[in-house]
Amino acid sequence: MRTVLMVAEKPSLAQSIAKILSRGNMSSRKGLNGACSVHEYTGSFAGQSAHFKMTSVCGHVMTLDFIGKYNSWDKVDPAELFSKAPTEKKEANPKLTMVKFLQVEGRGCDCIVLWLDCDKEGENICFEVLDAVLPVMNKPRGSERTIYRAKFSSITDTDICNAMNHLGEPNRNEALSVDARQELDLRIGCAFTRFQTKYFQGKYGNLDSSLISFGPCQTPTLGFCVERHDKIQSFKPETYWVLQAKVNPEKESSLTLDWDRVRVFDREVGQMFLNITKMAKEAKVESVSKKEKVKQRPLALNTVEMLRVASAALGMGPQHAMQIAERLYTQGYISYPRTETTHYPENFDLKGCLRQQASNPYWAETVNALLSEGINRPRKGHDAGDHPPITPMRAATEVELGGDGWRLYEYITRHFIATVSADCKYLQTTIAFSIGLERFTCVGKVVTSPGFTEIMPWHSIPLEESLPHCEKGDLFPIGEIKLLEKQTSPPDYLTEAELITLMEKHGIGTDASIPVHINNICQRNYVTVESGRRLKPTNLGIVLVHGYYKIDAELVLPTIRSAVEKQLNLIALGKANYHQVLEHTLDIFKRKFHYFVDSIAGMDELMEVSFSPLAATGKPLSRCGKCHRFMKYIQAKPSRLHCSHCDDTYSLPQNGTIKLYKELRCPLDDFELVLWSSGSRGKSYPLCPYCYNHPPFRDMKKGMGCNECTHPTCQHSLSMLGIGQCVECENGVLVLDSTSGPKWKMACNKCNVIVHFFENAHKVRVSPETCDLCEAALVDVDFNKAKSPLPGDETQHSGCVFCDPVFQDLVELKHAAMRHPMHRGGQGKRQGRGRGKGRRPGGRLNPKKPKDKMAALAAYFV
Repeated sequence: MRTVLMVAEKPSLAQSIAKILSRGNMSSRKGLNGACSVHEYTGSFAGQSAHFKMTSVCGHVMTLDFIGKYNSWDKVDPAELFSKAPTEKKEANPKLTMVKFLQVEGRGCDCIVLWLDCDKEGENICFEVLDAVLPVMNKPRGSERTIYRAKFSSITDTDICNAMNHLGEPNRNEALSVDARQELDLRIGCAFTRFQTKYFQGKYGNLDSSLISFGPCQTPTLGFCVERHDKIQSFKPETYWVLQAKVNPEKESSLTLDWDRVRVFDREVGQMFLNITKMAKEAKVESVSKKEKVKQRPLALNTVEMLRVASAALGMGPQHAMQIAERLYTQGYISYPRTETTHYPENFDLKGCLRQQASNPYWAETVNALLSEGINRPRKGHDAGDHPPITPMRAATEVELGGDGWRLYEYITRHFIATVSADCKYLQTTIAFSIGLERFTCVGKVVTSPGFTEIMPWHSIPLEESLPHCEKGDLFPIGEIKLLEKQTSPPDYLTEAELITLMEKHGIGTDASIPVHINNICQRNYVTVESGRRLKPTNLGIVLVHGYYKIDAELVLPTIRSAVEKQLNLIALGKANYHQVLEHTLDIFKRKFHYFVDSIAGMDELMEVSFSPLAATGKPLSRCGKCHRFMKYIQAKPSRLHCSHCDDTYSLPQNGTIKLYKELRCPLDDFELVLWSSGSRGKSYPLCPYCYNHPPFRDMKKGMGCNECTHPTCQHSLSMLGIGQCVECENGVLVLDSTSGPKWKMACNKCNVIVHFFENAHKVRVSPETCDLCEAALVDVDFNKAKSPLPGDETQHSGCVFCDPVFQDLVELKHAAMRHPMHRGGQGKRQGRGRGKGRRPGGRLNPKKPKDKMAALAAYFV
């Protein structure tokens, strides 16, 4: 019996596919990484009996990065990143140990079937999976085929079974185009980002952005927003005049006419026309025309249109809308949501999809009428050759999907029904009038067949006042004629929907990456999202774009990125060489980078006008160890300390609060310590600003606080306050937070574990003695007599936090509430309780722990 490994892109997708292929007759188990399950069943494959193992990855297995030493911003010239800096593939999420997991499941398998998403990114992940699995699979016999690719667009029985019966091969060229894009974005983005971030953050204190990033797609995206801002700022309103006439076809009704000249920009000319028309007593009908018109049903839905509507009509950001669409897809409610196609293939089962919606109370009447009367073939749109348009694949209710999930699903379904409905037909009547020598018109519309507007009522023809029945030569009394003064108005800020349209038009990003680029410029504080989901550039965003225009406009114009995207598409089609495209593009941007560095003063002149220098920013907080003057705390992102006398800047931990720590000083450099805290429910620790930026000991890295400092005698160090190895992570040490009383706690200096203990104790000190059982440091605790929980009215006790029975009910494990999941060292989720090797900072912490004791501790803290 052959063993076939099958790999999908997400765990939920794997489960759905396995359930369809096994007809529900499968067994499931958790994989060794805890995130991905393995579903097993027996069946036949290529005419032989087979044992199937269906599992998944969680997106990309690998990510591209520079090798270790080139990740140091301080030691590497950004110019080296274009060619000298070697890159390597690293695990995208090391905590998932995805490569090891795939190898364990793939060992001894004869074949592999790749069920990754059917786009370029999916093809790229195919080869990441193959790189991990092929070395451990059974070797093929002769020319026996072992690698298969499944192509599918929805999670339906028909589509999945059809994909299994028509397996192809992964596309190497499409995977290479993704590799090229990743390397270009990494090298170009990192070089420009590192240079301008260091340059400007070293000079200005109120930029309020932790990263002044550049991206080959991100920057042109910002450019569109700033271009609209500039048009608004430079707009000068003009006054114009409009002649408005009203006629009275009947005694109690009036009809407003539109002037054929539309408007004039000279008041005296407008007054002249007013005087001429006022001389007339009646309006004469010059012509009456009636014409049948059609409002076409929409084209089938693709990704860009879905994102536009989600933002403009549903109030969802593109990134959020894409996440919801992906969830609906993996749950089987809609087809694949990443597609450029707006044309259904001839063999697409439109009626089958429509029947799924026949019982939904919102549109059942429309659907059943279409099924009985016959559907209309959707309009012929664009066939990009990727996936069918986004289509509802099974019925759903608001209760099932809830909130935004239902609103997006409802729109997708209504749009689909509209594509197979009839066009909207209406009769347009146009009456031309003359008043004196001037011509006026009024137009009326009457719907004769609502067609698709029944299911998409927001597209319906607006109800207008009915026009009177009249013929050429009829006369109507004039109600009033007046000259209206108006002003031209500026354009508004770009909406997300308008920005998406511009990005698509100019070839910036792909249907999958457009939401990411828009989200990036929001997160970087380059634009803010205003009401109506309009994107208003910030000072920083405006200055950056104006600076790029001043130095090299091609850095911000969409033209060069659009050309690169065309080259990447040629790689995907096998018409361009991967290495040549990469080398040529990097050479262009390397030259641009050197010119940008040489010309940075041009952008700096703009920065000086909008932002304050470091010396003029922030509030005095702690004393510098060199000059003993107060350093200023700059709270704007990234928060840091600046000594204007020494002209030195010291970075600090982010996403928390910083305050002075009891005016205590570091014994190594005489800098005053500061206390970082993530809040009352989170972690806090003191740090020396100098040591944090310049590690004093060989075993310390940049960015470590006192809770990781191995100074043997400092009262704030790990050596003096460390208690025991963390019960959850591999390398962490639980350190007493000496500022936390009377709600005392110790916190891991690596992950987000917090242990609360000895509430209301007067003093908690770490003893130089260690526990005989687990070798953790003992703790001396003093309670007030009135609040002591110790037996026998005792107020003092010394013992092991983990082992002492007296302390057992006074200890509680929790997880820190971080202000931001990216806090350095925070793990977010519990990752198991590995024993680790333990450390002995200051000669006290356990170098080894008995296995049974560690298991007991883990069980105790659950």
